[in-house]
Amino acid sequence: MKLPLHKIAAVVFVILLLASMIEIGISMERGKQEGTELSRWKLKWVSEAEGDHGQHPPSGDKGWIDVLSSGPQVEAPGETAAVWIRASLPPISSNSAALVNKVYGKNIRAYLDDTLVYGSSGSVGLSGSKILIPLNASQTGKELYIYCEGPDSRLGIDGEIKIESYGKLLNLYLKEDLMDIIIGGALIFVAVVLGVCSIFLKRELFFSGFLLMLIMLSSGVLMIYYSPYFSLVLGSRSKWMELFFDISLFTLLPAFTYFFEKLFGPGLYGGVTRLRKFQLVYSLFCLGLSILNIALSYCIDGLYRMFTVEIAGVLMIMQFLFLLGHAVRYALRGNVEAIIFTSGFAVFALTALSELSLFYMSGEGYHLYWWKWGIVIFLVSLIVIVGRKFAKNHEQVVEYSKELEKFNNDLQRSEKMEIISELAASVAHEVRNPLQVTRGFLQIIGEGSDSKEKEYLQLAISELDRAAHIINDFLTFAKPQMDEVECLDVGGELKHVAGILLPLAKMQESTIEIHLEDGLYVKFSSSKFKQALINLIKNGIEALQESGLVIITAWKSGGYVVISIRDSGEGMTSGEMARLGEPYFSNKTKGTGLGLMVTFRIIEAMNGTIEFKSIKGKGTEVIVKLPAVKP
Repeated sequence: MKLPLHKIAAVVFVILLLASMIEIGISMERGKQEGTELSRWKLKWVSEAEGDHGQHPPSGDKGWIDVLSSGPQVEAPGETAAVWIRASLPPISSNSAALVNKVYGKNIRAYLDDTLVYGSSGSVGLSGSKILIPLNASQTGKELYIYCEGPDSRLGIDGEIKIESYGKLLNLYLKEDLMDIIIGGALIFVAVVLGVCSIFLKRELFFSGFLLMLIMLSSGVLMIYYSPYFSLVLGSRSKWMELFFDISLFTLLPAFTYFFEKLFGPGLYGGVTRLRKFQLVYSLFCLGLSILNIALSYCIDGLYRMFTVEIAGVLMIMQFLFLLGHAVRYALRGNVEAIIFTSGFAVFALTALSELSLFYMSGEGYHLYWWKWGIVIFLVSLIVIVGRKFAKNHEQVVEYSKELEKFNNDLQRSEKMEIISELAASVAHEVRNPLQVTRGFLQIIGEGSDSKEKEYLQLAISELDRAAHIINDFLTFAKPQMDEVECLDVGGELKHVAGILLPLAKMQESTIEIHLEDGLYVKFSSSKFKQALINLIKNGIEALQESGLVIITAWKSGGYVVISIRDSGEGMTSGEMARLGEPYFSNKTKGTGLGLMVTFRIIEAMNGTIEFKSIKGKGTEVIVKLPAVKP
């Protein structure tokens, strides 16, 4: 099976993306194995009363606690304002650096003995941050002091301190966290493009595109802000950047639920709609609390953290479980969009639920990492769903256009048929009677004439018979006589008609094949049924070239019996097919077009339909659909 070009391109893109991720992972692991790690250090808690805001490292050994890098993080005691970390540097070369894996707190400072070598103001974010401290060979054996402040139980270092050349450590850090920036930036870019394109869509598709834009934009901002790479570039995060984080988070949650509601409806007992309204109110409350916290110089930081971290995290878990349950429910009903949504959402929800659970079980010490890959997979599923909606809308427009064109053609044909019907009904009777009288007198005259005159009179009678046959066709078209309607066995009738036309096929060295299902019955006049099928099959045989083939197939589809007559003849152009059924239009030299016109009329009179499919040079297929009945 040949895949479409856009699907092949998508598969190649995914393969290249996975290959780049593997390469980055290998480089990261190789970099982690190089260099020297400090396995132990000391820390000292600082209370509000004795704190000097990290202006000078403390002297003496009083109050210092030994800490192992592989051991659990030591929690800060009550009323702690800051913490000092002290580590002795091993032998180092010139142009070296110390990479601290993760630091929690704000206003971070680093000293070598009494010399300030690193400083950043502001907070480093909920996930902590890495810091890179430049070193040189003359600093071997000196004491490295790191200062962090803030009312947080996670103050200090989580992870290891690696000593290596500055270039290698910088390269390692860039490779390790660059993917966050790439993914986040890509999501923001795609969201902006989607938002611009959504402006030109109709109302229904605009809302779907706009909500997806909000989801992708918020996810991209969260991913970039949450990345430790952000701190290395800017040195610190200001409180106003934290406000952007909050805006993104509390835009994502209601937008996500609203997107779900637009896709699948209000849910059981309107639960999805109620959840969306609650989230909107709660998001506005949290955003207002964030602004108030900034305005009050962070005096209500504890209250703000409770509503925007602890309570919001629990609500997120409940939201994921609730929507996942609804998505599974819709998927079990066979909804394709629900299956796609459930697959992507299941990956995201499971990763997010697992990491949120670990985050709270570890006392908020777990670093959230896998959620970003879960959300990428989920966003891909949302893009697929919206893409399917766009494609479905396009298909509907095309289908409506085809139906409108077919309706116009049928209307034109119906008008032509009505005119011809009225003309035939009014003229045929008047013309047929004089013809019959004339034929009778010619027969009487012929009885007393010589042979030569008889020949002329017989020719005149045959032409009168031909004229009468044409008039009978007009009468049949005007009002098909269905007085003797009965239950017909379609298979038997088709075999009988094929037997009648078999000599004509053999004369042209052609073949007739029949493929029939059993138990096919319709209500029809036997003579009119045969007349219509003889016209269609005869046209197929006459269209054949040497050694041609006519295939007659009949089967049941729903409440209809479908009869297909396919030939391997010369076929027709679209212009020729558009004129089929018109009086006096025929591809045959001596044809009048009345036979096919009568066939149309007979089938329509029995509530059936007839359709032609043809390719020039390859053949034609006629499909007749008639209401099926039980014998």
